[in-house]
Amino acid sequence: MVTNMVRSREWSRKTREEVITLHRKGNGYKKIGKMLNIPRKTIGSIIRKFKAKGTVQMLPGRGRKKMLTSTAVRYLKRRVEKSPRVTAEELRKDLSDVGTEVSAQTIRCTLRNEGLHARTPRRTPLLSPKNKKSRLQYAKSHVDKPQKFWDSVLWTDETKLELFGPMDQRYVWRRKNKAYGEKNTLPTVKHGGGSIMLWGCFASAGTGKLQRVQGTMNSLQYQEILNDNVMQSVTNLRLGRRWTFQQDNDPKHTSKSTRAWLQIKGWNILEWPSQSPDLNPIENLWWDLKKAVAVRKPKNVTELEAFAHDEWAKIPVDRCKTLVSSYASRLRLGSDERNFHVVRQKVRSNEWTYFFTEYAKAVIRCAFSYVILYGTSIKPFCDWTLCWPDVCSV
Repeated sequence: MVTNMVRSREWSRKTREEVITLHRKGNGYKKIGKMLNIPRKTIGSIIRKFKAKGTVQMLPGRGRKKMLTSTAVRYLKRRVEKSPRVTAEELRKDLSDVGTEVSAQTIRCTLRNEGLHARTPRRTPLLSPKNKKSRLQYAKSHVDKPQKFWDSVLWTDETKLELFGPMDQRYVWRRKNKAYGEKNTLPTVKHGGGSIMLWGCFASAGTGKLQRVQGTMNSLQYQEILNDNVMQSVTNLRLGRRWTFQQDNDPKHTSKSTRAWLQIKGWNILEWPSQSPDLNPIENLWWDLKKAVAVRKPKNVTELEAFAHDEWAKIPVDRCKTLVSSYASRLRLGSDERNFHVVRQKVRSNEWTYFFTEYAKAVIRCAFSYVILYGTSIKPFCDWTLCWPDVCSV
């Protein structure tokens, strides 16, 4: 007869020591159990084990030993942290070369137990050194702007909505070898089955106008869209006279005719770094919009556009306000990079080698975040002014 052996609850070493101490003082099992709120049977087990083994420590179990030693586990951790794209099969071969034979699945389980999970890499803009410099400059020049400034910014952008886009992905419960059953498949169509391009805007006070782009947008159509929607949105959102217009560096937005048109309008334009869609909070609203439209399952492009307008108007004001109110914090996340560049100017040449070495150590130890420079979203874990107060002091 095969039984499932489930390991019972283990009491702390301190509790077991208290049991032995009380027993030595002449207390019975029943009294000790009431004093420590432990079952009488457990009291007897602890005392018998102490008499037999002379200790209350947990002794090694008789079960199956771990396949990997602590040294092998440390190697795996270092390997994947240095090369995140390495596969479990490659790691298995590495261990096999040194005489440790385990399966790729064992390696996956070991890494999961160490907090390392296989995930799809996040897509971020490809940044050239020039792009990185402009992003950092943008952060440095705007990080100290008051919240009132960001509340008066009208954020704009374009996005593409597909009838059967990636938002329509979902999981199915199925049995093995039933992957291609009709109920378990998701029909696909070329080019998303139809799509629309939308121009939209929003501010801290809520969403502004949303307009469909007809055909391929050029500079003239872009100017018409701005003329029909921007000032009306500014008025509806009550941005005031000192509002600021934001747009990215798309060629249609920065063409000679568009720049001349904007100059005639006299709008205050927010300086914007290239290759920086992740710095625009409207990207969060586009994600919300696409999810909401996908849930409604539009059957054609007409419904797709109608649902988009409907869901855009439903976006809560609080959602918009939260995105804008946290924008200054996004830029402050790059303050470590900013401090790094400021500190570098203060350090004498004979001190720079030491400083850079300590900087590299801090990056590894603290998982330093390159939020503004590299477009990630991990919070920083170290502060240069705390690490080197003498060097960083103004």
